[in-house]
Amino acid sequence: MKKSVVIVIIAVIAVALFYFGLPVINYGFMLLPVSLMVLVVLASLLILEAKVVGTKTTVKFHKAHNFLLIAGAILFFYMTILPLFTSTPMFRSQAYRSLIGKVHAGKEITNHIAPISLNKIRVVDEELAYLLGEKILGSQAALGSKTEIGNFSIQKVGTELYWVAPLLHSGFFKWLYNTEGTEGYVMVSATNERDVKLVQQVAGKDLKIKYQPGAYFGSDVKRHLYFNGYATTGLADFSFEIDDEGNPYWVIARYRKEVGFGGNDATGIVTVDAQSGAIAEYGIADAPAWVDRIQPLEFIGEQLNDWGEYVKGYWNFSNEDKLMITEDLTLVYGEDNRSYWYTGVSSVGKEESAVGFVLVDTRTKEATMYNQSGATEYAAQSSAEGKVQEKGYKASLPIPYNINNIPTYVMTLKDDGGLVKMYAMVAISDYTIV
Repeated sequence: MKKSVVIVIIAVIAVALFYFGLPVINYGFMLLPVSLMVLVVLASLLILEAKVVGTKTTVKFHKAHNFLLIAGAILFFYMTILPLFTSTPMFRSQAYRSLIGKVHAGKEITNHIAPISLNKIRVVDEELAYLLGEKILGSQAALGSKTEIGNFSIQKVGTELYWVAPLLHSGFFKWLYNTEGTEGYVMVSATNERDVKLVQQVAGKDLKIKYQPGAYFGSDVKRHLYFNGYATTGLADFSFEIDDEGNPYWVIARYRKEVGFGGNDATGIVTVDAQSGAIAEYGIADAPAWVDRIQPLEFIGEQLNDWGEYVKGYWNFSNEDKLMITEDLTLVYGEDNRSYWYTGVSSVGKEESAVGFVLVDTRTKEATMYNQSGATEYAAQSSAEGKVQEKGYKASLPIPYNINNIPTYVMTLKDDGGLVKMYAMVAISDYTIV
């Protein structure tokens, strides 16, 4: 194959790999060396010359193969040997454990969780919010036929808690015929299932959400960031939030690899105006007040588990003093009106009960552990379901509240259709009290 043809083919494939794959051009991010390895292997195959004479096939190598072989060996070393020594917990257990930072000791969890009146308790979970959002979207025939509801994010809007989700294009052709954007977003109150809004205007102006995750070409919010100065930055947790005036934004965590190729750690955020595409970058300290979460749930969950797993280093086969989080993290609001990731903590091998509870500030990552034994979220769910086992209701993920100065799990009990039928309160200190 002619040299010019090979160059054109490799160039086209390289452009496609970078345009659609969006590999982060920085140390520790694996998609970049994988993409380069694909190009090296492909180039090696394209410049091979094979000749068939009779029953024999001869293959001719070029000088370029020497360079490609060296490049391939370097990439192989970078993707396999280097991570083995710089990133594996066997060698870096303490680095992983320290990622969460200092975990402060709290005295009473009731001092941290805000007292709350019954009419302010969160009774709408994400699953129910989606059902309610689908219902209001379905009532708009023209809108429901070309859009779908995206992922919900919970946030405090003013003094109230809402689930907020954008309307997204439901397919390529829906996007193609409506490239200016979808018409708004859905708000569902987390405390009142009758409070559901389809927001299509802000300050008298029609909403057009042009930039979306999973959109096409330049309308994809991740691609928009990549080709506007963020090709070298790790980005995660694309959450949809609105500011105090109701303007829609994408809030994305900026992160770096702190332990070789692992140890993801948030360093700030990037906001993208969902309508205009305007980009703003903030550190942890100067992020806008309306942004509820900077620290991605996945990062905090991993860091808490590493903090509990490597308490005695990597070689701890007896599981001495090992801890693990009991369930997925839940976003809660403290007495200081700040948002926190909440989870129970149990001893490894004794997952049926919690030995304490952790609250992690969703902005600063400041962590506080309360050494207070009690029920895990799963135990509380099972206890609540057991009270109405004849009805077959399923409990939602429990939310911790301070009710009458008693730490209490509150959850809804739903039927098979996902509709709320009852509410349950379970004492955190004793899951038999329902």
